[in-house]
Amino acid sequence: MREAIAKAKVLMEALEYIQRFRGKTVVIKMGGSVMDDEPAMSDLLADIVFMNTVGMRPVIVHGGGKAITAAMEAAGLEVQFVQGRRYTDQRSLTVVEHVLCNQVNRHIVDVIGALGSRAMALHTLSSCVLFGERLFLHEGDRKIDLGFVGRVTQVNARLIELLCAADTIPVIAPLARDRSGGKLNCNADTAAGEVAAALKADKLVVASDTHGIRADRDDPDSRISRIAEQQIREMIDAGSITAGMLPKVEACLRALDAGVSRAHIIDGRIAHSLLLEIYTEEGVGTLIQK
Repeated sequence: MREAIAKAKVLMEALEYIQRFRGKTVVIKMGGSVMDDEPAMSDLLADIVFMNTVGMRPVIVHGGGKAITAAMEAAGLEVQFVQGRRYTDQRSLTVVEHVLCNQVNRHIVDVIGALGSRAMALHTLSSCVLFGERLFLHEGDRKIDLGFVGRVTQVNARLIELLCAADTIPVIAPLARDRSGGKLNCNADTAAGEVAAALKADKLVVASDTHGIRADRDDPDSRISRIAEQQIREMIDAGSITAGMLPKVEACLRALDAGVSRAHIIDGRIAHSLLLEIYTEEGVGTLIQK
């Protein structure tokens, strides 16, 4: 009986949040590190189906970096990174597209279907909702060509909104088309930030392999539960936020600047971390606010 009462209390705590977020759009970015852990990914997708079932409008943007690297190595292609970004020639782009669309995206859609919700794949081999231009990096006066790597400049928010209104979860691969119809490989964190911005989503949640932002990046116990945008910018300027965390934080700031109310960075490997972050006061990650 005590166990049943405890479960009822949890449901009652969640009720306020369910009522508050009903009809709200939440963009969830699923990192490759989460998707490499099948139980963690299944838990995360179960959370997303729960959100959809109680009236929220989840939108998924996924990565797939480790799966792409493995496929490229199996195909005998050299994996090159330039300033943290994968160099993508035409052969590499073919592998990237196949892995993201035919393996990762399809698997996510299938799991959501098996859990009882509807999902639709959105990528360059079906209905593409991301459009962009080639990305060039700069090193001093030198312009660095990354091949078919792009940045998202436009999002077909209308199609995503129509799918959400039809009780269907959009599942977006980080691939864009340029003005000539060519295909571009985009950073998934950055793409998620642009999707959240275009949708004016209520929340952006970045699920990765870290508990959130740390006051001391070498101390796992120094997680910051809540932080203001200005403090984040000061940490970036001070060099406290670097490497893999930087694109995640920049995606959150882009979303906030566009009117998204809140952005979260959570560890997707923690069981039901998404529900814990959204439906409890304490949360399990870092909440970033204006």
